[in-house]
Amino acid sequence: MKKKIEVVGAVIVQANTILCAKRGLDKSLGGLWEFPGGKIEEAETPQEALYREIKEEMLCEIIIGDHIKTTMYEYDFAIVHLTTYFAKISSGTPILTEHIEMKWLPSTELTNLNWAPADIPAVQEIIRTNITHITFD
Repeated sequence: MKKKIEVVGAVIVQANTILCAKRGLDKSLGGLWEFPGGKIEEAETPQEALYREIKEEMLCEIIIGDHIKTTMYEYDFAIVHLTTYFAKISSGTPILTEHIEMKWLPSTELTNLNWAPADIPAVQEIIRTNITHITFD
């Protein structure tokens, strides 16, 4: 039986664009695009994990908004359960520490990137969503 990995991803919105991050070539799924985030650790909620991961990976802090989608994808190395949330930056500026490239794109251009398979359902949901009307508590 394959290992199950619970991960979270932040769909960071700024000025009607979304932050997209490209995985390093030396990593699994290298060169594919994803929403930044990472693994949920034991005793963490998905939101706590997402806040921690963005702070560690992008050296900035976020406010987490609405849940977008939870998907499951079976890779050759594991079964990944990905939960995505809208987010916005509350302090700092994203800096690449884990990824090799980042882009801010309008939702209409997201399909121009080569996404990791687990992220594709969230991309499709975001395209259906009017990101100009997203609210954060």
